[in-house]
Amino acid sequence: MNRTWERVLRLRRVGRGAGLCAVLVFTASFGLQTAVSAAAWPKLSFTLKAAGFVKPVHITGAGDGSGRLFVVEQRGVIWVVKGTQVQTKPFLDILSRVLSAGGEQGLLSVAFPPGFTAKRRCYVDYTAAGGGAAGQTVVSRFGLLADGNADPASEEILLTINQPFANHNGGQLAFGPDGYLYIGMGDGGSGGDPGNRAQNLNSRLGKVLRIDAENSVPGRLAIPPDNPFVGVAGDDAVWASGLRNPWRFSFDRGTGDLFIGDVGQDSWEEVDFQPAATPGGRNYGWKLMEGNHTYPPGAIVHNSRTTRPVAEYPHGFNDANGCSITGGFVSRGAQFPALKGFYLFGDFCLGKVWALKWIRGRWIAALVADTPYQISTFGEDDSGNLFVADYGKGSVYLIRGE
Repeated sequence: MNRTWERVLRLRRVGRGAGLCAVLVFTASFGLQTAVSAAAWPKLSFTLKAAGFVKPVHITGAGDGSGRLFVVEQRGVIWVVKGTQVQTKPFLDILSRVLSAGGEQGLLSVAFPPGFTAKRRCYVDYTAAGGGAAGQTVVSRFGLLADGNADPASEEILLTINQPFANHNGGQLAFGPDGYLYIGMGDGGSGGDPGNRAQNLNSRLGKVLRIDAENSVPGRLAIPPDNPFVGVAGDDAVWASGLRNPWRFSFDRGTGDLFIGDVGQDSWEEVDFQPAATPGGRNYGWKLMEGNHTYPPGAIVHNSRTTRPVAEYPHGFNDANGCSITGGFVSRGAQFPALKGFYLFGDFCLGKVWALKWIRGRWIAALVADTPYQISTFGEDDSGNLFVADYGKGSVYLIRGE
């Protein structure tokens, strides 16, 4: 998510329901209209999974085959959903440690390592007091109690990153197919990246980081030896740079490809992409580029080696396009075969959902749903089913496709 949320939540919803079958092609010539049939795109519907949450910002399974769904509340609590029932005891409660329960700070995600059943530990990303002018990002590991819930007293802090401003905290944690932990970091906030942190390879802000979390301990961060800046200029933990606020990213469980939803500045929201088995070190452009466009508009880009997005859309606070991308997932669940292979992503402000797919040698996206939800996050369970959270109403919905 992007700008001060109080402003976002006052957004006047206009143009809803229009252009639902609009299709865009995202290739070297961005925004080109195409005549791909509407029948090629899935039709989405949404079934309530669970409700009663306070500002849900992350949804995930544990990868243990239990069918449980973990829902992260921004204020500092994680709940477990079994079936359609929210368990009475939270999985983790660190309310007292979280600096903010609003804006873009708070408890922002949880990740479970491969082999979680045996390892009995999880990782979280949250904002705490101290450090920078606006607190610090904390990445911590928690062990489990006998009842299977996380033990708040077991916290091991692996990484802290000072935050100069209260926005653009990133906050996504996800284990990749390689078993390493990937960490999304915004550019440090304010507007226009005043510290030029996203392009500074010695800063961990405006990046996706990659660490060997399972072999890290407090005071010693283990770095994968094939990280792109090991042994050369740049921070060893950096995997990708040039990101403004990669609020949500995910790995395609079928291919290992990485998709990043990067929130734009004033004009463009974007989806960035890294194919599986390609090396790290990609620069996704910010603040030289906003989407496929120079930033500021009309500027000359002096770095031609930036990686362009595979999808983008314009935004504005008073139009029908939206204002803050929420990255999603590629659907691989067997329950809804019509969704298979489509990457779903949405917009926080207007609740629109798009499907993106590589079709006939190019990336093509189409608007496939226009919801009343404030889409703060998508999620995936152990079976590959996809979910979406309504931040304002505190509800989680199963995404169905036909």
